[in-house]
Amino acid sequence: MGTKCSCECGTAPTLIFSCSGAADVGEMADQAARSLTREGKGKMFCLAGIGGRVSGIMKTTEAAAKILAIDGCPLNCARKSLEEAGFKDFIHLGLADMGLKKGETTLDQTSLERVIDEATRLLKQEK
Repeated sequence: MGTKCSCECGTAPTLIFSCSGAADVGEMADQAARSLTREGKGKMFCLAGIGGRVSGIMKTTEAAAKILAIDGCPLNCARKSLEEAGFKDFIHLGLADMGLKKGETTLDQTSLERVIDEATRLLKQEK
């Protein structure tokens, strides 16, 4: 990871993968990833492309400076998808670890900001 950048920006990207699951916490993970992208803290990237081993997505992910996986529920599908594809060096944020429960979480601004703040804190940490 982080060895080569295939884009023209000159730096390896920080990629953000969200489980984007069907549950309320999956929606929260998705919205957090999209907000982080809009704030320029990373780039939301396609988890389905990892699952499908799409070559361009795999190569970009291999070249990433940092990877953040955000999972809504304890099934941790984003983390497991990355691991199954051979990625081991990434940051993981589990919303269940933050006390957000599947089927019991309302997507509101306060909860979303709490997830974004935690993701931002994790991204600032050195590997």
